[in-house]
Amino acid sequence: MIQSKAKLAILALSAVALLVAASLLVCATSPQAVVAPQSAQHFYLGFDRNTYPGDDVLPILRKTFSFASYWLSPPPGEKTNTWSGKRELLRKHGFGFVVLFRGREERDLKSIDDATAKGELDARTTVEAAQREGFSAQTIIFLDIEEGGRLSPNYHKYIIEWLWRVSPLHFRGGFYCSGIPVKEGKGKSITTCEDILDDLSPRSPSFSLWAYNDVCPPSPGCSFPENPPRPSASGKEFCDNCIDIWQFAQSPRRKEFTAHCPAKYAPDGNCYAPGDHAHKWFLDVNSATSPDPSGGAR
Repeated sequence: MIQSKAKLAILALSAVALLVAASLLVCATSPQAVVAPQSAQHFYLGFDRNTYPGDDVLPILRKTFSFASYWLSPPPGEKTNTWSGKRELLRKHGFGFVVLFRGREERDLKSIDDATAKGELDARTTVEAAQREGFSAQTIIFLDIEEGGRLSPNYHKYIIEWLWRVSPLHFRGGFYCSGIPVKEGKGKSITTCEDILDDLSPRSPSFSLWAYNDVCPPSPGCSFPENPPRPSASGKEFCDNCIDIWQFAQSPRRKEFTAHCPAKYAPDGNCYAPGDHAHKWFLDVNSATSPDPSGGAR
């Protein structure tokens, strides 16, 4: 009787072992069971500059970058736009795009009515410029916001009027905004990107965010990794995956933010692409979830 029980136990264990082995085989061969680790997700490097770097440098920059900025207006501090007319040449070299339009400064918006009118005007100018440059419908255009911290009611009115008139009928809107926390007292802080999310998300068309945050950490400094950092790492304090592009290095460097950067800037304080041995084209460096963040290469 004892021998029979032992035999039954051995048979039972053998059956269990066969079932486990079969389950492992199914899991190993089933497509549904294969889950790529989060670290395997690839992100893309891009550069941005206020001034067009020149036709000759595009092959050099393309060796490092998947996308380039493209201004539809004169950038901050400039009276002309040197990017105008260069879209097709950039496309031929294989660049994707992050398309920009300069936003107003806070001091330019005198009242809610003034902010409304200027938001509408800038939206029309944005659409006309994008169409003139050959960008197709649904291209994402980022309004360049240089203000930091919490925006005023006038500025919120300005950007929502701009967004409503750019997005529904023609293109898609986005905002280039600060991802750097600004203290508001009593242990609280706010970033401009967070402020925009809180105010606009419940009552506006969908929009994209391009955050600038060159503070080290989280920024890796002036670096060009094969797989750049996850864009959402720039806004980890206030969002999970709400950031589509992260500008993690600027030229010239801001010493108060970059003193602890692991990757060093050039002696003149600027960031240069690996192929730019003569240091002719200083630039800002970005990470994005797409090689064509604006969809402008279509």
